[in-house]
Amino acid sequence: MRELLLRYMKSGESAVISKITCDGELGRRIRDMGLVPGTPVRVEGRAPLQDPVAIRVRDFTLSLRNNEADVIEVTVEE
Repeated sequence: MRELLLRYMKSGESAVISKITCDGELGRRIRDMGLVPGTPVRVEGRAPLQDPVAIRVRDFTLSLRNNEADVIEVTVEE
């Protein structure tokens, strides 16, 4: 297992959210989307310029900008 920011995951990789590193409005918005510690996520793909990233969470797909993905720490399952 390795720890990294969600921004640096590759397409097809799966991980579990370990920590959200921001507070305030952005932190609240991320948690409101269901991105909380312990949640499994999978990277579905990226836009041509690598921003945004599409992730699969539970039964839906979310699109996050890199500045949002930078505050989500994950543990990648290898």
